[in-house]
Amino acid sequence: MKPKKFAESELIINEDGSCFHLHLRPEYLADRVILVGDPARVDTIAAHFEAKEFEVQSREFHTVTGTYKGKRITAQSHGIGCDNIDIVVNELDTLANIDYNTRTEKTEHRTLTMVRIGTCGGLQPFTPTGTFVASVKSIGFDGLLNYYAGRNKVCDLQLEEAFKKHMKWDAVKGSPYVAIADKQLVDQIAGDDMVRGYTVACGGFYGPQGRQLRADIADPQQNEKIESFEYDGMKVCNFEMESSALAGLASLLGHRAMTCCMVIANRYAQEMNTEYKNSIDTLIREVLDRI
Repeated sequence: MKPKKFAESELIINEDGSCFHLHLRPEYLADRVILVGDPARVDTIAAHFEAKEFEVQSREFHTVTGTYKGKRITAQSHGIGCDNIDIVVNELDTLANIDYNTRTEKTEHRTLTMVRIGTCGGLQPFTPTGTFVASVKSIGFDGLLNYYAGRNKVCDLQLEEAFKKHMKWDAVKGSPYVAIADKQLVDQIAGDDMVRGYTVACGGFYGPQGRQLRADIADPQQNEKIESFEYDGMKVCNFEMESSALAGLASLLGHRAMTCCMVIANRYAQEMNTEYKNSIDTLIREVLDRI
């Protein structure tokens, strides 16, 4: 089969040979990638590196590649939301699997291992602030994966239908999808000290997560229904905004990915920890050791 070739309008390469948004060149991408939303958190990760070989920042995309205990790791920020994950995962994949000189797909596939470290809102009594949650499957309210062919092959369709039935899902919101994190990677990162469960990845911070300020929300009982949902002995543990797109796109592109988050607000107990930045470094160090 003739390898795919990509037009300049589809694969946009900057004059310095870097990908369009990340400004990262292929040689500076490690096989292990730690993803974070906050560009400043990349510095927190890089502070643990014994050596830094490359750093670049463009908009919310901050990249540092370096070495931690002999492991070459890229720390990459993605900003907020699944739309940014679409940019970051696709561009990382092009760096790994497209020859930038010829604009053709490489014959040998390179698999990346991507772990997102984030913050989230806990939805259960057993996820108080400070809990580390590993997302086994993510229910995407964002709709991103629905734009890609093959989404059914990488999603849990039975869980999707059970969730929509339980929620009495309004079709005007678009169809939620259930992306599956890499099981082996979840076992590797979560170990025996992180809570494992389902995650809802929302398309916003306020209304989509059931927060009501001046604008009324369409379903005032949304969070209660999510909290009571159970499937195959597992509950929805948390809200965040990126895990579904990461797990789904990574799987479609042949990569390993998962998300782990620290609970900084428990929506069930209506508690919030605004000083979380002082304690998330514990989760960062655990991921660095286990990735």
